[in-house]
Amino acid sequence: MSVTVDDELWSAVGDPTRRRMLDLLLTGGGTATTLSDRLPVTRQAVAKHLGVLQRVGLVHVTPSGRERRYEVDEAQLARAVAQLASVGSAWDARLHRIKRIAEAIQRGKENGQEN
Repeated sequence: MSVTVDDELWSAVGDPTRRRMLDLLLTGGGTATTLSDRLPVTRQAVAKHLGVLQRVGLVHVTPSGRERRYEVDEAQLARAVAQLASVGSAWDARLHRIKRIAEAIQRGKENGQEN
């Protein structure tokens, strides 16, 4: 399975604070205020992180009184997971090829020493 990697999406998910926010939002959504109560960053910082997540489509927002309620877009999250699985699979294949080459080199050295 080959999936095109979206660098903006990966950059958004690459930040540990945003990953923690996604974890919290997966439990039922939240606002910048409720998230800032559970994270070691200010509400303003949470709002900026939510803006990044919204820009790449990982969260969608719904007005809720004076606040905005954020929820994870499960389809976009599934896309990110598919990309991660695809990249992981490609790296597994590369590492397997490197291992085979290294083993062949080692066998060649061992055979050369016996002669």
